[in-house]
Amino acid sequence: MLMIPGPTPVPEKALLELAKHPIGHRSDDFSKIMAEVTQNLKWLHQTQNDVLVLTSSGTGAMEAGIINFLSRGDRVLAGTNGKFGERWVEVAKAYGLEVETITADYGQPLDPEQFREKLEADTEKQIKAVILTHSETSTGVLNDLETINRHVKAHGEALIIVDAVTSLGAYNIPVDEWGLDVVGSGSQKGYMIPPGLGFVSVSAKAWEAYKTANLPRYYLDLGKYKKTADKNSNPFTPPVNLFFALQATLRMMQAEGLENIFARHQRLMNATRAAVKAMGLPLFAADECASPAITAVAPTQVEAEKVRSVMKKQFDIALAGGQDSLKGKIFRIGHLGFVSDRDVLCAIGALEATLQMLNVEGVTSGAGVAAAAEAISQ
Repeated sequence: MLMIPGPTPVPEKALLELAKHPIGHRSDDFSKIMAEVTQNLKWLHQTQNDVLVLTSSGTGAMEAGIINFLSRGDRVLAGTNGKFGERWVEVAKAYGLEVETITADYGQPLDPEQFREKLEADTEKQIKAVILTHSETSTGVLNDLETINRHVKAHGEALIIVDAVTSLGAYNIPVDEWGLDVVGSGSQKGYMIPPGLGFVSVSAKAWEAYKTANLPRYYLDLGKYKKTADKNSNPFTPPVNLFFALQATLRMMQAEGLENIFARHQRLMNATRAAVKAMGLPLFAADECASPAITAVAPTQVEAEKVRSVMKKQFDIALAGGQDSLKGKIFRIGHLGFVSDRDVLCAIGALEATLQMLNVEGVTSGAGVAAAAEAISQ
């Protein structure tokens, strides 16, 4: 049972699609699937912009989002408060961009005021892009994308490039309403299918920047993807069966409805956090900046890796561990994608039993499940 931030559980409808025999990716049948998928991706992104599909992970989508619209030596502003924010700094520097960072401690949200100050001080409009992780998967923090984006829009020149890998499909991101320029995401998260597809939403403003951008690109050249997507095709060989699965899960998402999807993720987040508090475990991120995709727990009376080990061996439930400097210090409970109230209640019950097996003091039997059930019922 996967209770991690990705890969996430895959519904049976998608698994059955994956089991089908492939078809030719240049066939009329595949073009019809591509047309439907493209339209439904625009629905999910709440945009009329291009939403392009790459054969890659979310990192590939974000790298494409950075390199297609900037030139060597361009000045960019990058927010870092976790592993993935730091990754985009590394990508930008690898391509010769001049990177200035706005940082916050792991577990803390980025301060929108720091972005405002930097952007307002840039009277010569040298900042070409702001790169931001919306849901920082490594810490369970949701950054204030809406406010930061308003400051980027007030700047007038800079693009906003968003890592929405664990927020797209879990949190309301109205791309057109907010005027987001580049939004990257990955298939193994809110899309509810296995890893292998990356998605990039591109605004008209970003396409204007593409015309003069000079960073090296070939396989990740989004111009190639746009040219073929307009013909319901792909510039290279795509993973055909992942498109079958994506067609199925996007239909499922449409049947559930955007508002219900976002409400479900909020409910599961609230239930998980209420349960963790009731069990006496410290949460790593505050309620005010909690991610709807993942809850990070920082236990003090027991080793995080022991908790993960018992959960896996005794209950066959996978929790995520800490990354880099947080390795061994936290464990993370995923509630993203194809996850239901039942799944959270099951995981919380198993976690409660695990803590009792590990002789953690102060754990009242049933407190976590009761708190989760109450949160779900509200």
